[in-house]
Amino acid sequence: MRSVTYSMSVSLDGYIVGPDGDFDWTTPDEEVFRFATEEVREAGVHLLGRRLYEAMLYWETADQEPSLDDSLRQRLKIGIHDWNEFAATWKRLPKVVFSSTLSAVQGNARLASGGLAEEIERLRAEPGKGNIAIGGATLAAEAAALGLIDEYRARVHPVLVGGGIPFFPQRERRVDLELVETRTFNSRVVHLRYRVAR
Repeated sequence: MRSVTYSMSVSLDGYIVGPDGDFDWTTPDEEVFRFATEEVREAGVHLLGRRLYEAMLYWETADQEPSLDDSLRQRLKIGIHDWNEFAATWKRLPKVVFSSTLSAVQGNARLASGGLAEEIERLRAEPGKGNIAIGGATLAAEAAALGLIDEYRARVHPVLVGGGIPFFPQRERRVDLELVETRTFNSRVVHLRYRVAR
């Protein structure tokens, strides 16, 4: 059965976005960017909320705006090969968008036709390779409340932001986890991968 994984960059104090809505501290270096590309490559489908979907729309046309790519890539110190590889990987990945306000989506995406539990159940039953990735704190919180997340993957950045949108859902329910993998990058970002103990 396909696993549901929740993966995001997070501050040491547990937030994916700071109190002012800023997340520039999550800007990856080349090593972390390559790692994120590999995570996307492992996914068979990606479930997104509206805000994350809209933020990731850039990658649907990244290859059509080379001047933007060049300035951003230079600031991030990411090579053109890695940049294009992520864009191609993201564009190929099937996506399911959960939104009550969008009437259409672009690229290799579709709007969810049912609730989150129903969509995950359907995707788990379908033949296919790769895990079911879930992104966005609100959607992940709903999946966690329903007991649908199998793995938590956090890229912990060495910063305290003091508030904002939390990585972990604020539920009054204990969830035991088993550490599966850790990795420390040269940028001092630490990847933590935990599997939910069943």
